[in-house]
Parts: sequence; structure tokens; C-alpha cells
Amino acid sequence: MAERRLRPLLERLGLRPRPPVVPVVRLSGVIGGAPGPSLRATGLTLAGINPALERAFKTRGAKAVALAVNSPGGSPVQSALITARIRALAAEKKLPVLAFIEDVGASGGYWLALAGDEVFADASSIVGSIGVIHASFGLHAAIERLGVERRIHTAGAKKGLLDPFEPQDPEDVERLQAILHDVHASFKAMVRERRGARLTADDAEVFEGQVWTGRRAQELGLIDGLGSLHGILQERFGAKVRLPQISPSRSWLQRRLGFGHLRLEPDALVDGLLDRLAERALWARYGL
Repeated sequence: MAERRLRPLLERLGLRPRPPVVPVVRLSGVIGGAPGPSLRATGLTLAGINPALERAFKTRGAKAVALAVNSPGGSPVQSALITARIRALAAEKKLPVLAFIEDVGASGGYWLALAGDEVFADASSIVGSIGVIHASFGLHAAIERLGVERRIHTAGAKKGLLDPFEPQDPEDVERLQAILHDVHASFKAMVRERRGARLTADDAEVFEGQVWTGRRAQELGLIDGLGSLHGILQERFGAKVRLPQISPSRSWLQRRLGFGHLRLEPDALVDGLLDRLAERALWARYGL
């Protein structure tokens, strides 16, 4: 309101008011990274994205902060940490947060979008997957056929929980299921806290791991509207709104080569390949 009253005075003085600014932070990729250095450290973590978040919320003249979310999910811990950090900064700087889901905001990706006071998506975006999954392989029959003897020694009877080279133990499965339910409960609590009365569907439809298009997600109350980041922000703040992209700082080597850490030992190469395959599998679930 004050700016609107000042605009005619500034124009008479030959001064133009600065256009509004909404810094944009991109939250893109699988959430969480493998521990330790690797050839390609691309996962979203709080440690990696926090400097960009802090710069965005400290941007001079910012009217809001926008989040460009494009993630199939990943670590629930990193999802929760990043979301909590965004909400803490929003409260500290008293700035609204608008989240925009691009191709996918599923599982942990949707958890990140919940950091927004308002959430938007394209009509064809993939949204939801409010559930928790654990996937592994059972290889005990394979090593028996190969004549391989599995030797494992532990201090602690349950240290070898769900060893893929041993037959499944029903008690281990029950313990794992309890962990999954605990994480799922935290996810559901976050959705209820952030979406509240905007949710229009019952729990059985929303919290069983389904995914929807952006159009259906809006009907269910999981998002607030349909549209693009640029279009909605221009509509909200004017055609001249500035949208600076705030990215994590990277070294010269990272910018030139795209490496998170340059480490070419065989174990790092193998780890990097496995990480990349796991990442591709997550995206492939949504046809990407």
C-alpha cells in the first residue's frame, strides 16, 4: 500500500520504483546423497541447498520466495530437514513461499512442495505418492546355486536385519514394517499440518501412496492451483517482476565438469554408477 502511494511522487521526481523481486530456488533431483565422496554428488540435501536458501531469503527487496520443485522423492529425513529449514527462514524473514511442481512432485518431492504456503503445478504434473517404500532383493537361492557360502558375524542378534543373502525372517519384516509406518505417520502429519482444511478427500484416498495429475491433485486439495512459475508470479507481482535464480555455489571444477567430488578410484566409480542407476529407477517410475 505504501509503495502504491509513493509511486506518483517518485514518477514526478523522475525516479522509477524498483520492480518487485521474487528469488527462485530450484529443488530438483533425487533427495538425499550417498554418504562420503562420490564421482557424482547430485542428491538434494540440506547441507547442499541451505546456502542457496539463505541467500534467497536474504535477497534485498524480496516480496516472496519461489520453489521450483522437480523430484521423484528419496530420503524422508532430508525431505523433512529441507522443508523445516524453509519454514524457519520464512518465519524469520516474514516472507511467503510459493512452490511450483514441474514434471514430478512425488513422495519426498511432494514433501518439499509442502514448504510452500501455496502449491501450484501443471495440469499434467505428477503429484502425490504420500507413502513410504523399501525395496531390496533376495539372493539366497542364487548363491546356493553358485555354491557360495554366506558368512556373517554380528554382535547383536538383529544387526543383520533383512540380509539379502539370507531367507526373510518374519520378525525382521515386522520390524521393518513398523519403521515404515512411523515414517509414513510423519509424512501424513506434515500433509495435514500444511494443507489442513484445504484437503477435500478422505485419508484412504490421499495417504495410500497413489499419484495423480496436477488437475486431480487440485481437486483433492493437495495443491492450490494450476499454472507455471513465471505466469503465476507475473500475475501476482506484475509483468516486470524479477525472478533471480539462486543456485548453490560450486567450484570451478564442478561448473566445468559437473562433478560433485573428483575421485576416480574404482570404488567411487562403481558407487557413482549404482547411485545413477538408482536415481534413474526413481525417475522411470513416472515415465521420465
